[in-house]
Amino acid sequence: MTYKQVYHTPEGFSDLIMNSDGEYLTGLWFDGSGDESGHITDCEERDLPVFQETGRWLDLYFSGKNPDFTPKYKIKELTPFRQEVVDIMNTIPYGKTISYKKIAEIIANNRGLERMSAQAVGGAVGWNPLCIIIPCHRVVGINGNLTGYGGGMRNKIALLAHEGNQIDEWKGKMLSRT
Repeated sequence: MTYKQVYHTPEGFSDLIMNSDGEYLTGLWFDGSGDESGHITDCEERDLPVFQETGRWLDLYFSGKNPDFTPKYKIKELTPFRQEVVDIMNTIPYGKTISYKKIAEIIANNRGLERMSAQAVGGAVGWNPLCIIIPCHRVVGINGNLTGYGGGMRNKIALLAHEGNQIDEWKGKMLSRT
């Protein structure tokens, strides 16, 4: 059985939807985003301990603190490659970013390969079912360029700004695309 609950974010962000199997957090995404199609939305709303724990984590995060715990989560369809990408994303410090290319270089080095595809990394980053908690918003293109974000570029820019990143240059790049 899958359950859901809405987390009401501060102004400037879309609300978040949480999924759970009853024990673990299995999904976290921005309401109305492109990520929504990869989650179960037609399910019972229920207040669960894991939603309360995730809500506390999000309260801390949105109050400007870097939470010192991680809610219990379970990721379905986790391949070894996706696990490597998730593990690297989980090491990106609050307020910092890393490029898809750099993640690809780390994986290639760990595997003893000459190179790894940054596009493959992009696919694994985009697949992430737990936005913010697994900080896929901190992954950017080469030279710090913003690329797609399943949660919507407005939310990505707002998350990066919330963490203290200088976003004026990114806003300009985004405005020039529209």
